[in-house]
Amino acid sequence: MTELAHIRNFSIVAHIDHGKSTLADRLIQETNTVADRDMKEQLLDSMDIERERGITIKANTVRIDYTAEDGQEYVLNLIDTPGHVDFAYEVSRSMRAVEGSLLVVDSTQGVEAQTLANVYQAIDADHEIVPVLNKIDLPASDCDRVAEQVEDVIGIDASGAIQVSAKTGVGIREVLEAVVAELPAPEGDRDAPLKAMLVDSWYDAYLGVIVLIRVMDGVLKKGERVRFLSNNTVHHVDRIGVFRPEMTTIDELGPGEIGFLTASIKQVRDTRVGDTITHEKKGTDQPLPGFKPSVPVVFCGLFPVDSAEFEDLRDAIEKLALNDASFSFEMETSAALGFGFRCGFLGLLHLEVIRDRIEREFDIELITTAPSVVYHIYMRDGSMQELHNPADMPDLTHVDHVEEPRIKATILVPDEYLGDVLKLCQDRRGIQEDLTYAGSRAMVVYDLPLNEVVFDFYDRLKSVTKGYASFDYQLTGYRTDSLVKMQVLVNEEPVDALSMMVHRDRAEMRGRAMCEKLKDLIPRHMFKIPIQAAIGGKVIARETLSALRKDVTAKCYGGDATRKRKLLDKQRAGKKKMRQFGKVDIPQEAFISALKMDG
Repeated sequence: MTELAHIRNFSIVAHIDHGKSTLADRLIQETNTVADRDMKEQLLDSMDIERERGITIKANTVRIDYTAEDGQEYVLNLIDTPGHVDFAYEVSRSMRAVEGSLLVVDSTQGVEAQTLANVYQAIDADHEIVPVLNKIDLPASDCDRVAEQVEDVIGIDASGAIQVSAKTGVGIREVLEAVVAELPAPEGDRDAPLKAMLVDSWYDAYLGVIVLIRVMDGVLKKGERVRFLSNNTVHHVDRIGVFRPEMTTIDELGPGEIGFLTASIKQVRDTRVGDTITHEKKGTDQPLPGFKPSVPVVFCGLFPVDSAEFEDLRDAIEKLALNDASFSFEMETSAALGFGFRCGFLGLLHLEVIRDRIEREFDIELITTAPSVVYHIYMRDGSMQELHNPADMPDLTHVDHVEEPRIKATILVPDEYLGDVLKLCQDRRGIQEDLTYAGSRAMVVYDLPLNEVVFDFYDRLKSVTKGYASFDYQLTGYRTDSLVKMQVLVNEEPVDALSMMVHRDRAEMRGRAMCEKLKDLIPRHMFKIPIQAAIGGKVIARETLSALRKDVTAKCYGGDATRKRKLLDKQRAGKKKMRQFGKVDIPQEAFISALKMDG
């Protein structure tokens, strides 16, 4: 049992690639939490895909024992959080479990968009913040300029910012001392009824669901019966432990401590993040203020390339959903692609990560339909329905108006690329809200439609700014706009997998580009194939794929012209009949390429 005064709970927040996970490695190494022979880069990033992409996807926790310079022993609970905007949900819930944050800023790059977003989350959670300037071993490092930037842009005092190099280990001791000296100890009452917050949960094949908890009040012991307040279920606690970073069992968790419990829980769905856990008898009735549940932002269809693998795909998706509460799915069918699933994600990176994991861990080849967002369709009779899939759009005669989600985007960009960024945002129907300067970098705030951002906005932004811009967004709400459903018809048959919602002013441009692309992708048949883009009953763009021809007049040597005419007329009648009954085969590659459309 550790006294409250000797516990410190903190998280590390920063922009992508500013060195959170490397700093966590050094803190673990400096305190000999892990033997040197077991040490590896990004120790807390356990997933293959995290290590390969060099990003953190899941927030991970570790308990460190540290002896301060005054000889006092402390228990430090560290949570390493993701920096990417799609995983901001992981960051927000980690914040609620701890009392302070280390704000890591790259001393060569300075403050970036995601630095701001994550710091504001820490400030919202009433955190004490210790600024740390990383990468001082690089020649381009400029600590004075960056400390000034932290004060100007974020508004926290950076005069005492700790200068470290997480790669070489310089300044790590000072960070540990600052954690002990400047961050507050947790508060809690050992004798009060048990109140523990559920921070995270994931599935383990041997132990069932592992639940990460932060105890606020009371004591939790092995063998006790606990109640989850949100769904009122009761479980018997099999084991209690902490991460150092491997799982280590202990007998009890007191107030202020972060650890895990297992209780033979079968489904992660039974463990809602932000839930309150208390004793079955003499527990508390007052739940802790939880988190808002995560809301999927981007939807797309996942279909197996080989339709025989549908059942395997169902198993794979169910297993992934066990470990990822923010991923939702339901079954759907498509005439062109067969059976598959309509899945909801927090953003495009989240979509890519899930898709990569299905293809890699379960060896299933996938087709992904065009990503779309959730629209609100207001009907003439006053009712409202949510539209996840453009193919399900109701008849326009019954629709009063359509609302689309809008976001507030913050972009930090060097001055010389500002014009390109403003043009990109204007082209995407953006409304400029603010433009300020922090040193030589501009901070632009735009109101943008989410629909325009999920497609390829991030890639385009990176290419027009040569990779120097940083981007962060949050949802602001819904707004009415002139949106229509564009269908693609091949041989006068609608292809539902290629339906999309577009702005009326852009529909013709988008339709023309789609038809031109399909004309190159669909192989020629024995008959002529019209490819059309249509809104309602009106065709707005068309391309014609010419037929393969067989030379039927090859066997005519001279003689009367009517002989040739007769053969050609017979061929024409055959082609007409063929077109009536012919089926156009669109290869899978054509779908994938057509959906990767550039703006």
